[in-house]
Amino acid sequence: MTALGELIGIDERTVLVLGQGLDVERGQPDVGNVLVHRAGDILVVVDTGVTEAFRAALREAMGRVGPWSRALFLTTHGHPDHVANNDLADELGVPVEHWVPAPDLEQMRDPDSYWVRAFERIAGVAPLPAPALAGPRLVSLFRPYRPFGATTRTYEERPLERIRIGSARFTGWTFADGAVRVLRSQGHCAGHVIVHLRDCGVLHLSDEGNGACGAMADADQLKIQTVLGAVALLFEEAEAELLTDGHTFAVRRGAEVVVPYLDGLLEQAAALQSAALGLTGGRGQVRPSEFAARYAEAFAGLVGGGANPNAMFAAMMAVNQLRGGGRGAGGGPAPGGGL
Repeated sequence: MTALGELIGIDERTVLVLGQGLDVERGQPDVGNVLVHRAGDILVVVDTGVTEAFRAALREAMGRVGPWSRALFLTTHGHPDHVANNDLADELGVPVEHWVPAPDLEQMRDPDSYWVRAFERIAGVAPLPAPALAGPRLVSLFRPYRPFGATTRTYEERPLERIRIGSARFTGWTFADGAVRVLRSQGHCAGHVIVHLRDCGVLHLSDEGNGACGAMADADQLKIQTVLGAVALLFEEAEAELLTDGHTFAVRRGAEVVVPYLDGLLEQAAALQSAALGLTGGRGQVRPSEFAARYAEAFAGLVGGGANPNAMFAAMMAVNQLRGGGRGAGGGPAPGGGL
């Protein structure tokens, strides 16, 4: 059993700070894991989590990897469990850069609207309050919420780079003389990036490893699967040695561990797609609530079902499967605007 803010030392200059799972009924926000690393004299902080208790743990991790005289804060994506302590960058007393993905700026500025839209898609599919209430209620768990600092800028303000790691090719941005690589993935949500720390061999998936099927309205299932395959290749070629992510509270080491794990997620994606096809069959009408309930059963039967396995996220994934299968909430072909 892990505890919020527990520190896992990877090496003398790299620490994983563990978050926690979501429990809406108990008023507990989920908190994404954070990676703290030192590249030369640069402190690198990948995401910042949420809650004051977690903020204190981040401070402890920063002290453990020192000394440093500059800081680089990198946001993998705009969800509240990863960005709420971003203003910590303003408190360090050293020159700081803070970079966030431009496609996620809107949701960072107005998370209520982002989550209202997410819940509107599953209205009548999952037993939730009205979306206009459910969205702000969920966001209210993530307090204090301070996603921006004085130095916040978007990655997209920098020239996009072509980045080759082994035989894999990515686009993104490099920092600290190439020791830190931010790679565009954009599967879990529209702006998502993953981070490769060259010198310690860590590949941080953040939430691209949350499960075989993305839940969010702006998730891209093909991109999730593509990045999982690309990351597996990095481990097969020994270009990365350790895998961390946003929510599984573990450090996976070596290709013999990481590659089967990633292959398992890809196999789950295929299994879920097959299950979805089986549930819809050749029928002209699909009752979304019935589909979601049966899909949740299929999802629960898979090993390693991702972060926050609950009815809300299962319904969101089911809706995405229906949409991906060309069927809308009314049962027929999905309209051009989605569900």
